[in-house]
Amino acid sequence: MLNIAKYCAEFFGTMILVLLGDGVVANVLLKKTKGEDSGWIVITTGWGLAVAMAVYVTGWVSGAHINPAVTIGQAIIGKFPWVLVPGFVIAQILGGLVGALLVYAAYKDHFAVTDDPDLKLAVFSTGSEVRNFTWNFVTELLGTAMLLIGVLGITNGHNQIGALGSLLIGFLVWSIGLSLGGPTGYAINPARDLGPRIAHALLPIPEKRDSDWAYGLVVPVFGPIVGGIMGAFVYQFFLRIWNLTY
Repeated sequence: MLNIAKYCAEFFGTMILVLLGDGVVANVLLKKTKGEDSGWIVITTGWGLAVAMAVYVTGWVSGAHINPAVTIGQAIIGKFPWVLVPGFVIAQILGGLVGALLVYAAYKDHFAVTDDPDLKLAVFSTGSEVRNFTWNFVTELLGTAMLLIGVLGITNGHNQIGALGSLLIGFLVWSIGLSLGGPTGYAINPARDLGPRIAHALLPIPEKRDSDWAYGLVVPVFGPIVGGIMGAFVYQFFLRIWNLTY
């Protein structure tokens, strides 16, 4: 029963993340919204707050990974049991899917009056501004490595920050978006991209384009996973040095 509660928390947390995160993208990109054309600062701020809210709601149950890259990265360095990884990842992807469906419900009329099919896809999933799979992959790798380094650092017991940790993780995602999000829209989370991309493929969105699976199955899925593993190892490497010197 304890594991089921954790899986449900990961589902619910990722649903909240995507509902608020994709919701702010819809508010900025779609036509005739109150936030139309309000810009990148609004999007990155909305995503940072979305992460913080999701972590506050579910962190006490499951740790609020809400991201397969975080789950796998922590498992690879022994900070999370591998037996729970498949259930966490499935719950996260399903949560992302449901969160995206809720965004569509909230903005259904605005999808109908928006002509640009690329903007409609961008509400759900990330994409590169300059398409180069190699460097797009590197961007996602670096962003997610920084995410894992930040998460492991913030939650390190030496910081003694308590409940502020959830808010600081939101600030971390905000910072990554402002600094590294420009090239690819900073998925840094396979569930955040894959679940909503599936929703885009399934939903009856008027005059939508294809869901860009050639990009979606490579850059925003495998880039974050590799980056999460690398970031976890980098943090562990420096942690061993610091533990020897302090």
